[in-house]
Amino acid sequence: MVKRKPSNPNTLIDQFLNFLLVEKGLSKKTLEAYSRDIIRYRNFLAEHQTAVFSDEDTPLILKYLIHLRKSGLAARSRARHLVAIRGLYRFLVQEKILRNDPARLIDLPRTSLKLPDVLSREEIEVLIQAPDTDKPLGARDAAMLELLYAAGLRVSELTNLKLQDINLEAGFVRVFGKGAKERIVPIGMQAKEKIEYYLKTVRSKRLKQQSSPYLFIARANRPMTRQGFWKLLRRYALQAGLNKKITPHSLRHSFASHLLEGGADLRAVQIMLGHVDISTTQIYTHVTRDHLKQLHRKFHPRG
Repeated sequence: MVKRKPSNPNTLIDQFLNFLLVEKGLSKKTLEAYSRDIIRYRNFLAEHQTAVFSDEDTPLILKYLIHLRKSGLAARSRARHLVAIRGLYRFLVQEKILRNDPARLIDLPRTSLKLPDVLSREEIEVLIQAPDTDKPLGARDAAMLELLYAAGLRVSELTNLKLQDINLEAGFVRVFGKGAKERIVPIGMQAKEKIEYYLKTVRSKRLKQQSSPYLFIARANRPMTRQGFWKLLRRYALQAGLNKKITPHSLRHSFASHLLEGGADLRAVQIMLGHVDISTTQIYTHVTRDHLKQLHRKFHPRG
């Protein structure tokens, strides 16, 4: 008869600390620090109705790191917490308690752990609703803000989008990111509707029988500059009463954080962001475009 592995988190934590003491020979002071950090993480899991450690804890680990930042913990201290958490999950895999390590994709930065500032869902809502869509420029700006958040785009990716890069029927946008690497990202119904409205009511009138390959056009039918969009975003942030520093990257970070907090798979989010630290080819063999679209629709607040 095979002896069942213990699943009680307190028992597993005790075994991990004993492993650090006996096998790793850590000092009493270091063990106490590990113990405090792991117990704080365990309490966080308990607050989120999670009684055991799981292979699928990646979103919770990221949410916990965001929680630590919001609690005022310094970057160095947050990095220390992550080291303890990674050690715990590595131990659980080694002991065959878990099959996969949910912390393995969360890398420590070379200097310190710096998590980006994000907007709340309520702040995103008031920001996106700020443009007056009854006015031509307002309809364009609303579509740009919605798409920036819906697809987690960089500002340069947004302003350089071509008309041929958007597929409203399929609900995707094709993006050429850093190093001209291509990725396909779902956009959701909210962005689709605002882009359709902009195309039907604004873009053709502004072109005045001229042509432009760009989706969003500004003066002289040219694409908006990055600086121009920054000014536009700041104006709408003030108009919405958001008295904080908001940049285009704030919406990109919010996109990723809101998806992860909702339970989306980390690999899928990395694909949609176009991060280069994960092999694009390897990821696309595991996650299809249809699966990405389903994830976006399920987890994105405006999907």
